[in-house]
Amino acid sequence: MAETLLRSLSCLAAVAMLATGCSTLQLTSPAPEPPPAAAAPPPPPVAPPVDMAGRWTLTSGPKKCAMTLGVTPGAPEGTIAPAGGCPGNFYTSRKWVYDQKGLSIRNHRGEPLAQLTMADGRFDGQSTTGEAVTLGR
Repeated sequence: MAETLLRSLSCLAAVAMLATGCSTLQLTSPAPEPPPAAAAPPPPPVAPPVDMAGRWTLTSGPKKCAMTLGVTPGAPEGTIAPAGGCPGNFYTSRKWVYDQKGLSIRNHRGEPLAQLTMADGRFDGQSTTGEAVTLGR
């Protein structure tokens, strides 16, 4: 009998704690963590300031090579066909993309090789390895 009375008192004490908000028990699961913030989308492509189609000369240091750029009119990207003797890794150039940051030259895997901006009718910038690069007609 004493044991039953003790259990009843324990239950009453728990109910009283819950009713007064003094419970250390957590009856609901914690609020879920908010999802991590999504990365900002890449900037949308824009049309280049000049007609990119045709033959260009890529210069890096004392070395030069010819590159033929292909494009669909008005498209913000196109193909690159490098001639032999290109400096650095530019012999792997296969694609160009123009956006708010300027002209990006990419290799056959889509990896950037250089980032250039328009200046005086040509593109100047740096390769991903730090060398100065110019692309002009």
